[in-house]
Amino acid sequence: MADRKVIFEPEADGMASLHWLDSAEKVTARYDRLTVMGMSLQGPNKTRTLTQLRADVFEDLILDGVTAPGLGQGVRGSVHVTVPAITLLGHSEAPGHLEGYGPIDPDTAREIAARAPGFIRILTHPDMGAVLSVGRTRYKVPKELRRYLRVRDETCRWPGCRRAATQCDIDHTLDWQYDGLTEHDNLAHLCPADHALKSETRWTYTHLPDGTLKWTSPTGRTFISEPATIIRPPGKRPKPGPTPRPSSQARSRPPEADEPPPL
Repeated sequence: MADRKVIFEPEADGMASLHWLDSAEKVTARYDRLTVMGMSLQGPNKTRTLTQLRADVFEDLILDGVTAPGLGQGVRGSVHVTVPAITLLGHSEAPGHLEGYGPIDPDTAREIAARAPGFIRILTHPDMGAVLSVGRTRYKVPKELRRYLRVRDETCRWPGCRRAATQCDIDHTLDWQYDGLTEHDNLAHLCPADHALKSETRWTYTHLPDGTLKWTSPTGRTFISEPATIIRPPGKRPKPGPTPRPSSQARSRPPEADEPPPL
């Protein structure tokens, strides 16, 4: 029972699967409930198979269901879909990009953008890549910029870390107290543990033009973290360098390992 879990796996042809591992009696009881509910929707003029009905009932319960104590009331999942503007206009068959999955076919992308008010629609130009005007002059990251960064990063940007961006902090590459800007090329998602490591040790990183982060270890070795979605908004100023560190602090710190820590 300690190993119970739910796993998301991308599949081919725009599909994905959700696997639930739990005790046999729980899984059997829930599967039987799906079967009974699916059978209640069958009829002489119905074309869906029982297998399809189970899937449809499961979808409705996951999206809108509420647990016995009322947990889940009013809670809905959300996703980010990036769609080229000319795809929406029907002038291109370039695919959309579903966060956490990858490319989706243009017809599905158009349908999502047209009829799903629960989705956040972010339009990009396939050549310019312009998404948002992200220049800001305050420390707090605006909601529109947070959306941009979430689409670009999807996960923590520490090399190899796969924690979802929704569970991460947004880090100023060049710290705010050192005149760092609240802009797309000075911000990245870091999970709390890696955020602390970057802030408290001599690990640093810089932004490359396509959103790639180049990490540098305390001894000078480099590691690359590529963005989940390459978005090229118009550049406005040179990219910030590593955060300056007072020499007294640098001397007081013990030497760090030259490899990212285990996840």
